[in-house]
Amino acid sequence: MGLTESLADYFDVHKHGSSVGTEIIAGITTFLTMSYIVVVNPSILAENPDIPGLDGIAITGYTFGEVQSMLAVVTIVAAAIATLVMAFYANRPFAQAPGLGLNAFFAFTVVGALGIPWQTALAAVFVEGLLFIALTAVGAREAIIKIFPQPVKMAVGTGIGLFLTIIGLQAMGIVVDDTATLITLGNLASNPVAVVSIVGLFVTFALYAADIPGSIILGIVFTTALGWGLTTFGFVSPEAELVAGSSPATYDVTPLVGAFVSGFGNVEAFSFALIVFTFFFVDFFDTAGTLVGVGQVAGFLDENGDLPDIDKPLMADAVGTTAGAMIGTSTVTTYIESATGVEEGGRTGLTALVVALLFLASLALVPLATAVPLYASHIALVVIGVVMLQNVVDIDWDDITNTIPAGMTILVMPFTYSIAYGIAAGIISYPLVKVAAGDYDDISAGQWVLAFLFVVYFVVRTSGMLQAQV
Repeated sequence: MGLTESLADYFDVHKHGSSVGTEIIAGITTFLTMSYIVVVNPSILAENPDIPGLDGIAITGYTFGEVQSMLAVVTIVAAAIATLVMAFYANRPFAQAPGLGLNAFFAFTVVGALGIPWQTALAAVFVEGLLFIALTAVGAREAIIKIFPQPVKMAVGTGIGLFLTIIGLQAMGIVVDDTATLITLGNLASNPVAVVSIVGLFVTFALYAADIPGSIILGIVFTTALGWGLTTFGFVSPEAELVAGSSPATYDVTPLVGAFVSGFGNVEAFSFALIVFTFFFVDFFDTAGTLVGVGQVAGFLDENGDLPDIDKPLMADAVGTTAGAMIGTSTVTTYIESATGVEEGGRTGLTALVVALLFLASLALVPLATAVPLYASHIALVVIGVVMLQNVVDIDWDDITNTIPAGMTILVMPFTYSIAYGIAAGIISYPLVKVAAGDYDDISAGQWVLAFLFVVYFVVRTSGMLQAQV
């Protein structure tokens, strides 16, 4: 029996109506559409000394570029580990990597706004990863996800899309702070970063619309090259910062691997429990929303909006999150781009295996990650954010008891810069509007419990209790 036949038999390829060739093409397609994370994740997690307020991982004795290259390596390894588990355990065509939105929560909220040391943040991710493994093993995560209100399930993807979009637009100089209106349009014509970003963004949109594989990474490369060319040939001053600072790349990730262990000693027990509690809620429901969003785009959901046999993909996510924290990156999750491979015909874990192998091969390209400026890498956030808006059509907007929780979920995420707040707002509002409308039978006991727990979450997160303890 040859390799092709062995792979087909192991992954039950023919049983799922696919072929080895189709699965390979699907895996290549998925990898190309999500490979931008190798560049984007380090740009979000690494603390940039030139941009005040963008906190993250900073390592004494190492430059920003060196930290970026370390994070690129651990991003690749974490993605490969999680996706291999998805391939061999779950046998699903889903690919995983450190999640957009979750990495922003790690850097901007936990490390930045709360002032938590990044080592402690990694320790919190590690602990919630272990909790997820335990909850998934007993079926608790699947049970909780199934009691998600239907309109909230369908709204999460769109809310995350808006959240990612505003992060990207800020990094590109298109959206800026305003004392009167909080945000406003930047001075685009006088800002070279904004001009180059806009050109790169629309080139990327065009490539994406033309269904060109790897359109996002091609857009990032084009934008980086455009900024470099304008600076090199004297059209724009070097002070415009269109070119990323040159820093040596490094494959030595020892300062990150195991750093979570020291994080356990940075805070006392109650404070750490509150941090884990916060991470737990964000990660749990963000991961659930992303999985449902991927299933929604791929057409895998059943008539109730649930993903069949979701426990195995959840276990891959839990293992990936735990392993990722151990080597130095934020929470790992399933990528919405997995749907592109599904659309190419991928139906089994063989697709995921191809993605994992391509991630490992991309280790050779780590030095290039430090050459990509922030504005170019964040084009990916805007493109993916806009694409994720298409999920909004699956919400029953004619029913006001669906409109309110769905609308709250979508709007609160970007306006509060928090995925968890958006999900919380949707889940809390759902039973309230159902009771007001007299639809008592539409509310389960579990949904009341979720609503109560999220009220507790709001109290913990907004009362100053967490900040007072750290």
